[in-house]
Amino acid sequence: MKICVATGIILAVSTCGALAADSIQQTNQLGPVKAITTLGPKHPMIGDEIHLEIRVQSPPDVEVLMPEFGEALDRYTILDFVPKQTIESDGTIVSIQRYTLQPYLSGDQFIPPILIEFVDHRPGHKPAPKDADAFELLTDRIDFTVKSVLPTDTKHELNPPLGELALPPSGARRYGWLIGTGCLLAVLAVAVGAVYLRSHRRKVRRRSAYEIARTRLDRLLAQPRQQTAAAIESFFVQISAIIRRYLEDRFDLHAPELTTEEFLAIARSSKDLTRVHQELLRDFLQQADLIKFAGVNATHGDIQRSAELAIQFLEDTRENAPLVEREEPEDDKRGE
Repeated sequence: MKICVATGIILAVSTCGALAADSIQQTNQLGPVKAITTLGPKHPMIGDEIHLEIRVQSPPDVEVLMPEFGEALDRYTILDFVPKQTIESDGTIVSIQRYTLQPYLSGDQFIPPILIEFVDHRPGHKPAPKDADAFELLTDRIDFTVKSVLPTDTKHELNPPLGELALPPSGARRYGWLIGTGCLLAVLAVAVGAVYLRSHRRKVRRRSAYEIARTRLDRLLAQPRQQTAAAIESFFVQISAIIRRYLEDRFDLHAPELTTEEFLAIARSSKDLTRVHQELLRDFLQQADLIKFAGVNATHGDIQRSAELAIQFLEDTRENAPLVEREEPEDDKRGE
């Protein structure tokens, strides 16, 4: 048994070493704050995922302001984002942001410098520079190369023609031209008809994220409800799903798969959600969780309050809600 454990440890260390060897790491420090930026793999292929980690270490009395979600990363597709914070045994606070990115193009690429701000609350230290709200720590630019799927020895040239082709007789050319023209017109007619039908169906299905969520919410609130524990729990499950789907459509926050605490952590880094909206959302989701998971008995007042919170959140964030194109279930279409 001891031999197996030792072998497992050796394998784990070897794996971590391999991952570290295939990454680029930069370290920057300003005063008591250290930032370690890691990017891997070093030489991704176009279409591969790349992983970026921003790790900031600071003393307990230093307030670190991590970068906003997606800051300076608009040149890449952001596939995943995971924020995290831990406290080490010596009291050091470690704030982490992990991104999964996908480059658009091959060739030379880079991660631009990323700004990290902090305020020093330690006794005897200046909280911030003169005429500034916080100290600014800027990470180094990380350069890397995205490989193309084409072989390096590929020649970008066309082969020469095979030679002149013999022309058919003049009569055959005339009939061939008429047949070819007729086929072309038929293909164009089919293509135009398909585009029209698809655009027509698209107009029918395209609505704003707010309109979709409000329609579903109004339909749920209009349904008669029994005052049984199962019926009340079902109500809170449905109203939570409506709001979480709206958050995904409206703010591009992938909320359905996350726990409430995980989602609220991401919501705090969203520049589109104000603090008031975050607090409103927190009250709504936490109340729903108490009913769904903690077995708390909900009163008529609790149901009414959840409905009011959901309506207020939708109305406060309805402005500039994006259009959403989605196939709706048949019962949704009949109710609209």
